[in-house]
Amino acid sequence: MKEGKTDTALRPTIDWADPAFYDEAKLDAEMRRVFDVCHTCRRCIMLCDSFPRLFDLIDGAESGELDTVDSAGFGAVVEGCTLCDMCYMTSCPYVPPHVYALDFPHLMVRQRAVAERKGGQSYFEKRLGETDKNGKLAQRVAPLANWASRRTNKLTRPALEAIAGIYRDAELPRYHAKTFSRRAAAEPVTLNTEAPAAGRKAVLYSTCFVEYNNPGIGMAARAVLAKNGVETEVVYPGCCGMPQLERGALGEVAAKAKAVSATLLEWTDKGYDVVALTPSCALMLKMEWPLVLPDDAGVKKLAEHTSDIAEYVVGIARGEGLAEGLQPLEGGVAFHFACHARAQNIGAKAAVMLRMIPKTNVLIMQRCSGHGGSWGVMKQNFEIGMKVGENVIKQAAESGRAYVSSECPLAGDHIVQGMERFAEGKSLPSASYHPIELFAMAYGLSG
Repeated sequence: MKEGKTDTALRPTIDWADPAFYDEAKLDAEMRRVFDVCHTCRRCIMLCDSFPRLFDLIDGAESGELDTVDSAGFGAVVEGCTLCDMCYMTSCPYVPPHVYALDFPHLMVRQRAVAERKGGQSYFEKRLGETDKNGKLAQRVAPLANWASRRTNKLTRPALEAIAGIYRDAELPRYHAKTFSRRAAAEPVTLNTEAPAAGRKAVLYSTCFVEYNNPGIGMAARAVLAKNGVETEVVYPGCCGMPQLERGALGEVAAKAKAVSATLLEWTDKGYDVVALTPSCALMLKMEWPLVLPDDAGVKKLAEHTSDIAEYVVGIARGEGLAEGLQPLEGGVAFHFACHARAQNIGAKAAVMLRMIPKTNVLIMQRCSGHGGSWGVMKQNFEIGMKVGENVIKQAAESGRAYVSSECPLAGDHIVQGMERFAEGKSLPSASYHPIELFAMAYGLSG
């Protein structure tokens, strides 16, 4: 274990197949045990809204302690959690091997799993996380879908808020008629066989977001790797299950893990590395799937062969060396170190990658953006997310950097939207970029 980092090998598995996992009395006892430790510590109060809600609940109780708090109030604490994983990975002094062995994020997952079994989520909340169904449908009518989801659409967005609870002013991802897989098949790249890393082979797990919402990230990754001599194949067997993990549908997560890993392992057997293009999906493949399916040898093998895209590029740079040709990005970059990139326990690899671009000033912003995936677009959560992300949003707005970048595209869009509140006549960036897109720009490659 590296100094100052949580040893993820000690993290308890998620025993979702055990009937005791869903025992409400046992769940309540565990929540009280964990919440009592959190109450005495309070180190995580600035991370998200869960902890202020918990501490307000306890402080407002008759005794000022947990013993007089009604368990009915715990639901609000769970609702405030975005599963950023930062309390476990960066802040909590009581994670394993400590005798208390706290795992606050997975306790929130357990509570949601119990609620899920009781039909706790609405149809629309579940449907929002069905990214493959939504993507396949929306790509057929992409112009219409994008028109309807535009923030400025005063006809459809209030209706969407009333029907589905999606906040009318939340920036929503766009859809593309041509998915990343289709674009990659139709637009070949030229492999630089003279590059130091020539001979490497990687399969790009495109992720649902890159596949349907931002193929440009995938095209940029493919171009950068080709420039560096890496032969690539694009594979998308389906979503990694992060939206299902967020709502506690752990059986669905397990099914997705088995199906996707089976396909990707066919490529590792051919000598290909697996590269995930967004950090939430890399986190699922590398760390969450093995906790959901600890006895699945295929899942374990895939985790050992998977890299985040920035991690992979830095590995090339430190191993064989990068191809020449990087040029400065004028105006510099305000880079947001996304929570699920931090949770992978690999260090700020995207920041390292961006700092390899000559004469490019990179500001690293380490606080949470407050978005939290599908959590952040809901009416009851949007302004809370803006409050949680205010530190990063202000930093970006005041930095004067020409580019805003985040490994999490949803976080990047959330930051740019939040910057509008601090514009004060300034000219601000109108879009965010994944770090691999900026790296492709620095190479003079089009995404």
